[in-house]
Amino acid sequence: MSSRMGAVSRPKAAKHAALQKLLDSLYASCNFSSRLSSDPIEFPHRYKRSSDIEVVALIAAVLAYGKVDLFKSVTERILSPMGESPADFLQGFSRKRDAKRFAGLRYRFNTNDDIIALLDAVHQLLRRYGSLKAAFFDKFHPDDVSVEKALVGFVRDVISIPGEPAIAPPGFLQLFPSPVKGSACKRLNLFLRWMVRDKDIDFGLWTEIPKSSLVVPLDLHIGRIARCFGLTSRKSDDWKTAVEITDSLSAFCPEDPLRYDFALCHMGISGGCGEKHCPTCDTRKWLV
Repeated sequence: MSSRMGAVSRPKAAKHAALQKLLDSLYASCNFSSRLSSDPIEFPHRYKRSSDIEVVALIAAVLAYGKVDLFKSVTERILSPMGESPADFLQGFSRKRDAKRFAGLRYRFNTNDDIIALLDAVHQLLRRYGSLKAAFFDKFHPDDVSVEKALVGFVRDVISIPGEPAIAPPGFLQLFPSPVKGSACKRLNLFLRWMVRDKDIDFGLWTEIPKSSLVVPLDLHIGRIARCFGLTSRKSDDWKTAVEITDSLSAFCPEDPLRYDFALCHMGISGGCGEKHCPTCDTRKWLV
């Protein structure tokens, strides 16, 4: 029995070591600062105050779907009327007085009503809790091993602001999916990564939440690469898959499983990983 187990463990250990080397190589070779211009985290990096970073990060993250140049353009137009302090602007936001500043703004699935609802939701959270950090941490328990429960509560809080879910704008609800419905919640997990991680280009503002509790921001790029690397056996890009990939990554960096997220994502965005590359991919030598 012991010899059979040893025979099985050696290949697994060798593959684990090879994948560790590959992930560390990708991380080490990633020029984080040069990637800023092609990542929505560029927007909160323009600000110094924690309150401004938080609200800009949430707006930029929830709108970060589709082509980069398109969501960057609409995010610019949303932030422009807010002046030097978006947090101060949204603290005093009034639908009646300020909605006209954003007239005509829309983005793909999101109408102008959705965008106004988003701004009003941030306003209500700031009025109710004082900060977005306090709003999220109100739902997070120190014993939670994952942000899942807190994220469910945070989303429930947000979507109740413009009214019951049945009457809230459908596009607004699309901005705030929940793990309860199986969504991978890529953009909200991206926002949480920015707020919690204190490495690389992430901000590390929410120190009360451990990095180990984060869940990978799963999109089609991460999903494809994760399957290629054997980090998940699941076929769908849903919440369970995001958790499985995170659990796999935690084997390489338990205290910070999202250490490799930015490098892997931009590997996919840049075209470095895709089906057409599979036959000649340089990473295959690590995975066979």
